[in-house]
Amino acid sequence: MALTLIRNAAVVATMDDAAREIADGAVAFRNGQIVAVGTTTELANFAEEAETVIEAQGCVITPGLVNTHHHLYQSLTRALPGATEASLFGWLKRLYPVWARYTPDDVFAATQLGLAELALSGCTTSSDHLYLFPNGVTLDDTIHAAAGIGLRFHATRGSMSVGQSMGGLPPDNLVEREDAILADTIRVIDRFHDAADGAMVRIGVAPCSPFSVSQGLMRDAALLARDKGVMLHTHLAEDADDVAFSLERFGCRPGQYAEELGWTGADVWHAHCVQLDHAEIELFACTRTGVAHCPGSNCRLGSGVAPIRAMRDAGVVVGLGVDGSASNDAADILGEARQAMLLQRVTHGAGAMAAREALHLATRGGARVLGRTDVGQLRVGLRADIAIWDMAQPASTGAWDLVAALVLAPPRKVRDLFVEGGAVVRDGELVLTPRHRIIAAAQASLVRLMQE
Repeated sequence: MALTLIRNAAVVATMDDAAREIADGAVAFRNGQIVAVGTTTELANFAEEAETVIEAQGCVITPGLVNTHHHLYQSLTRALPGATEASLFGWLKRLYPVWARYTPDDVFAATQLGLAELALSGCTTSSDHLYLFPNGVTLDDTIHAAAGIGLRFHATRGSMSVGQSMGGLPPDNLVEREDAILADTIRVIDRFHDAADGAMVRIGVAPCSPFSVSQGLMRDAALLARDKGVMLHTHLAEDADDVAFSLERFGCRPGQYAEELGWTGADVWHAHCVQLDHAEIELFACTRTGVAHCPGSNCRLGSGVAPIRAMRDAGVVVGLGVDGSASNDAADILGEARQAMLLQRVTHGAGAMAAREALHLATRGGARVLGRTDVGQLRVGLRADIAIWDMAQPASTGAWDLVAALVLAPPRKVRDLFVEGGAVVRDGELVLTPRHRIIAAAQASLVRLMQE
C-alpha cells in the first residue's frame, strides 16, 4: 500500500503513554501501519513520497474509537412500542417474540446498519454479541456484513440454553441445546478467528447472561475459550433484578458467581456491571477483568449509574459500549463518552471525570478491554486506525479546547475514517457500501417484521 500523509491538523490527540497532543500535527502511514507522528514540519519530507496527501486544517485527529459492547441485530427494533418504558426483564420479554422472527437477511441488514452508524460516528473497532439464532441465522451473517462496512470486528458467539420452562427468562423457542452451542462455537472460531496483530476479525465466546444459560454452559464456555485462546464475554450485574436473580438462584452475588465459574481474568470482559459492589470491583481490578460501560443503555432502561469512578480508581480496565439499539436507540461512541462523563459528575461532583479521561475510555480503554495492543492510540508501529474530525461544524464551533470539545461539544459525525490504512468514511460518506443500499435493506426487513 502506498504512503498516505495527513497534515496541517489543528491538533493530533495521540492517546499515547505521554498523552501527547501535537499542534499543527501530521500522521503518515503505509501498509496499514503508522510510520510517523509529529508536527507537519517534522513530517514534511513524507510529502514528496506520499501518493495521497490529506489536508486536515481545523480538524482534530484521534485514534479510531472502540466499541466494546453491541447487539447489532437490534438495530431494527429501535423505539419499539411497549419496550420504551420498560426495565431490563420486561424489555426483554417484549422484544423476544420480535427477534424470534428474524431471518439471516434481517441480521445481515441490521448488522450493516449498526456498523454504518458506528463508522460515521468515528468507530473503527466494534464487538458484537449475537446470542439468538432463529430461522437459520448464524454468526457468519454478521461477519460477512461487517466486511461490507470495513470495521475491525470482534464477533462473539452468544447463546441461550435455559428457557422459561426451566426457570430462565427467554422463551423456549429461542434457546439451543448446549452441545450444539459448543460445537458451533468451535466451528466459528476455527473458521474466522485471527489472533495476529492487525486482525480484522476475532471471535469471542459469549453465553448471554447468568439468567439465560446454565452454570454448566458458563463453565464449559470458559474452558473452551481458554483452550482456543479467545476471549470471553457476557452480561453481568446489569440492574437490581439481575443481582436479585443471582442471589435467589445461585446464592451469591454476580461477581462471586463469575469467579467461581472461571469468568474473571484479562481474557474476560463483562457488559454493564452497574451493580458491582466494592468487593467485586476489587476482584475485577486484581484479576484484570474488563468492563464494557454502556451509560446510554443503562439510563434508558433505568438500570442505574455504574460505579466507573470507583472502578477506574481501583484499576479496573474499562471501555465504552453503545449496547444494542433497542436499549440505546443510537450508536455513537463520543455520545457515550459524554454520557459517561456526565453521569460520574452528577453522582460525584464536577471534578469526577474530565473530558480527556472519557476520550481515553473511548479509545485506549476500549482497545485494552478487547485485548488489542495494536490499536487505540496513534504511535509508530501500531495499526493505521485513524479518525479525522472537522471541528468547523455548528455543534463544535466556538470551542477553545478542541480535544475536550470532542466530548463536550462533539461533531455530529466523523469527516474521514481509516481502518488498517483503508478509507472507510470519506468526507462524511461511507466508502465500501453506499448508505442508500444499507438503509433500503434495513427498511425492507423492517416492513416484513412489522407486518408479521
